[in-house]
Formats: sequence, structure tokens, C-alpha cells
Amino acid sequence: MSPARAERKVWRVIDLIHWAEEYFATHGFEYPRREIEWLLRDLLNCSRIDLYLRFEEPLDKSQLDTLRSWVKRRLKREPLQYITGTAEFYGLKFTVNPSVLIPRPETERVVDVVIHAAGNQENPRILDVGTGSGCIALAVAHELPQARITALDISAEALEVARLNAQQLKITNVRFLQVDFLKSPVDGPFDIVVSNPPYVTVDEMGALMKDVVDFEPHLALTDYNDGFSFYRRLSEVAPELVRDGGYLVLEVGLGDHPRERRRSCLKESAFPNRN
Repeated sequence: MSPARAERKVWRVIDLIHWAEEYFATHGFEYPRREIEWLLRDLLNCSRIDLYLRFEEPLDKSQLDTLRSWVKRRLKREPLQYITGTAEFYGLKFTVNPSVLIPRPETERVVDVVIHAAGNQENPRILDVGTGSGCIALAVAHELPQARITALDISAEALEVARLNAQQLKITNVRFLQVDFLKSPVDGPFDIVVSNPPYVTVDEMGALMKDVVDFEPHLALTDYNDGFSFYRRLSEVAPELVRDGGYLVLEVGLGDHPRERRRSCLKESAFPNRN
């Protein structure tokens, strides 16, 4: 889409979908139509269904300029969520930037487990370790407004994003603290401790997709070691951090990752009365 051509042509939604689908395909994108649908949905603030209901709608020059810049950024494999500045998680809209990991759909299962573990407790105390954008803590807080949630992160920049998300979502039952969890003590006990920790090994970093390794914060992806650091630390402090009968809810990777982490770090004897 050259500037001269863009000036001459009236670009409707459907024109842009057809053009960009072919354009992204020629640049090796696996799902080219999804790329342009994502960008147009955010640009026009509409759902996918509405996008096609508005397929005859022309875009103005400002919208075309924005879309053109977004397409250029996407060609460098910058994640769509960083380009638009937003990501959906657990039915909520979060602000994201390169200071925080992009919330993944599979992490919604972690939220489900925490909500189930909270049961009918009147005011459950919950700790979120490595909160990043705040997606887990804020999604739980949204579903459990009676909960008292503490969310930790070592990154001041990440906490700035998390606090902004809390403000935008009008959630007030989460407090955010800057803490180096691997080195600093945390006052407990909590009914539930939850974490999606950095578990990619330093050797595995090179095998990650370009979208991830070139743009997402390495501090939130890897412990720059064997990927066990946070699991070891959590197993060490669990007896004091998790109350008797409480829960430790951790996200793990695919394949043998859960069994490896449990065998190496989460010894049954470390917290025999915990769930």
C-alpha cells in the first residue's frame, strides 16, 4: 500500500482485508487474514462479526496512516498486542507493552483454579508472584471482589502497567508491591499463592519464536538459569507462605515440564499439609 496509491484509492474494510491477507501471506505469516482482522478490529473498536458487517465502510486518512504504521511494525514480527497496546484476558481488556508478558489464553486456566480453590471463603488472602500486567491478580479480583490480593513483581515498569490496568478496570482489592521474590521475604500466610513464573531455561531461549524472544521481556520469560529458580524458591517458602489447607497454584510448561518441576522442586515433604 504505497502512500500515493493510498491517497488515490478509497479503501474500504473489505478492500483492506483482501489486500492485507495477500500481503501478509507473501511475507510468510501463517494466518494472514487473522493478522489484518486483529489490527482492523482494534482500529475500529469492533468485534470480528461487526468488522464484516461494516465491510463497505471506508477508512479515513488518519486511520489509513495508523494501519500502515501497524502493518510495517508487524512485518518485523512485533506482537499484535504490543502494536495495538491491548490484550484480552478472562473477558477483560488489559493494557500491555514490552515491559510485560502478553497474557496467554492458557493462563486463564490458572485463574479458574484459583477461583475454585477460593471456594466460599469469605475474604481469601491471595498472593500473586510475578504479576507482570496484573492479568492473573486482576482477573481473580474481578471475579472475587471479596478477596484480598497482593501482587508482586521485581520490575517497576511492569508494576506501572499493572496499576494502570487496575485503575482502568476499576479494581481496588489488589495491592501491588515491588519485591525481588527470589531474595526477599514475604509476609504470610496466604490462603492461595499463585504464580506464572519465568520457567524457560537459558538454553531454550534461542528456540523461542521471534515474536517472543525479540520483543517480550526476558526477565519474565527466563531465570537465566535452568528454569527452576522460582519453583525452588516457592517450595522453600511454601510452609510459611501458604496456610495449612491452603493452595499453591503454579503454571508450568508443556510435555514433561510439570513432572520435571515437581520431581526437582516441589517435594511432597516440603508442605505436607498443603494442597
